[in-house]
Amino acid sequence: MIKITVIIVNYNVTYFLEQCLHSVKKALHHVQGEVIVVDNNSVDGSVAMVQQKFPEFVMIANKQNTGFSFANNQALKIAKGEYCLLLNPDTVVEEDTFVKVVEFMDKHPNAGGLGVKMIDGKGNFLPESKRGLPTPTVAFCKIFGLSFLFPKSKMFGKYHLGYLDKEHTHEVEILSGAFMLMRKSVLDKVGLLDEAFFMYGEDIDLSYRIIKGGFKNYYFPGTSIIHYKGESTKKSSVNYVFVFYKAMVIFARKHFSDKHANMFSLLINIAIYLRAGAAIATRFIKRLLLPGIEATLIYTALYLLVNYWEKNVKYIEGGNYPDALLEIIIPFYLLIWLLAVWISGGYDKPIKLVKIIKGFGIGTALILVAYALIPEAFRFSRALILLGAAAAIGITLTLRFILHGLKINGYTLGNAQYKRFLIAGNYEESKRVAELLEKTSIVPSSILFLSVEEDWEKHPDYFTGSLSQLEESIMIHKIDEIIFCAKDLSSQRIIELMSRLVQTNVDFKIAPPESLFLVGSNSIDSAGDLYVIDINSIAKPENKRSKRLFDIFTSLLMLSMFPILLMFVAQKKGLIKNIFSVLFGLKSWVGYNALQHQDEPVLKPLPVIKKGVLTPADGIKVKTNNSNINKLNLLYSKDYTVWQDLKIIVVAFKKLGGIA
Repeated sequence: MIKITVIIVNYNVTYFLEQCLHSVKKALHHVQGEVIVVDNNSVDGSVAMVQQKFPEFVMIANKQNTGFSFANNQALKIAKGEYCLLLNPDTVVEEDTFVKVVEFMDKHPNAGGLGVKMIDGKGNFLPESKRGLPTPTVAFCKIFGLSFLFPKSKMFGKYHLGYLDKEHTHEVEILSGAFMLMRKSVLDKVGLLDEAFFMYGEDIDLSYRIIKGGFKNYYFPGTSIIHYKGESTKKSSVNYVFVFYKAMVIFARKHFSDKHANMFSLLINIAIYLRAGAAIATRFIKRLLLPGIEATLIYTALYLLVNYWEKNVKYIEGGNYPDALLEIIIPFYLLIWLLAVWISGGYDKPIKLVKIIKGFGIGTALILVAYALIPEAFRFSRALILLGAAAAIGITLTLRFILHGLKINGYTLGNAQYKRFLIAGNYEESKRVAELLEKTSIVPSSILFLSVEEDWEKHPDYFTGSLSQLEESIMIHKIDEIIFCAKDLSSQRIIELMSRLVQTNVDFKIAPPESLFLVGSNSIDSAGDLYVIDINSIAKPENKRSKRLFDIFTSLLMLSMFPILLMFVAQKKGLIKNIFSVLFGLKSWVGYNALQHQDEPVLKPLPVIKKGVLTPADGIKVKTNNSNINKLNLLYSKDYTVWQDLKIIVVAFKKLGGIA
């Protein structure tokens, strides 16, 4: 008899999914169970990875992103277990997690659902492990920050039930969709997930229906899991704000009276505009703060330069430059310079000074070309342009050195992220992980090794000690990051150590066995939290930017030539739709061929990019099979340039109206 069915819905997080499945596989050694993975049309090789490395698991590969609820329901309808567990792909479970939760449910026949203690990738307890029903009052306290200010209050802290001890079992109202264990017979009675919820809110709805069905939900801290958080949406994004809060409105209208639902909707709409406004403002400030400071400093320098040049060089005997120089021309110079620096990658992190100098060089060349073409009345001085460019470079470089000296996050100079690493594992595995680390873009300033066994004396020149000396090693060697070898350490031990070391302010990574990546530390959306072999040029910021600019420019060019294009494109109705889809960032002119994630083994999981109107396979005039398409996608990712996109568009011009 199958005791538990583990259901995992995945969307473009193959590295985290692989680590999750490794931990699930170990946990199933102690209980009879099955695993169903539902992939929502990922393009990162997730399906092939599961089929290659976990062939014993059931794989459902959807051809479109059906949403969280629909995908889970697909698996729930074929689940054979007495209990069904909805588990996020960005989690790691302990070896005895399934045994403990099944035993708890067996002993509590009134239990309809169960959640567990969750920690993030830094070892911090996640308050969403236990939640209360988001009534209008609870929602008000959450939206306006009262629950944050008074987390332990029974009046204000009901959203995360902060007044309940996280180390004790409690009855709760709402379970987290990251780990949601339910009795199959209860689901048969109360129904599956409501597919009106696409991504958020479905766990709240189902938890509440379990309670209304006469059963209880429990928070159970007898086992812990790691939840990296983030899923496939950045929680600071405007899109997340709208999707999440709109889901709350659906929930309110479904379960509350009209009076309460209207009140809830009003609160939610207020929250949407407040949070969306804050998200937009925060993103705007973050992106424009440094260019704004530089623009102000450079303009001030040019203002002083113009005044000096006017009085001591140009108009020694009297006279002055027209107001248009400072009001129009100088701001125009600034705009060209800063745009050129941005396009050249001068604002990418970590800082590369050569890109800044290159940007100012290109900008200055463009200004000099424009200078030669504009009316003579606006040609004030080439010397001012050259001196201004020199001043701008000097100011920008000085500011970057100051930011580097202050050690502000992301503003370090050079290509490398220098950190002191400690790898915990046995000899062979820790050596493999160290070699993997050195193949990434990270350049360790030092790597220390601790053995997870007490026989570290066998390699005294290699290990600095054993795992029992972990705290002392962190302090003495000032470790920045710890990498745990999952092959040699149990998930339970790793979670225990992370929880114990939460106050040390070190970062954590986990190295799954036989994998070419390291996973951690806080969020799956944070660029520094996933280390992979650094060969994918399409994932680099400058190439992402170039690809997007190419898409915009090409779309605008096609719009201007639309009547002519209609004479050559096969599917004319689709052309205008594709142009606007690319222009507004919903698609790219070139993306991966969808066949790359079928049964053919994936050479290497690919960085996620937008769905393309055309594919690399369209750029060659020969028939391709799955193997060739896979290789084409890998080469496209590895050696990307905008010229590749241009070549593919030229070769496959007639297909521009196709619906991918």
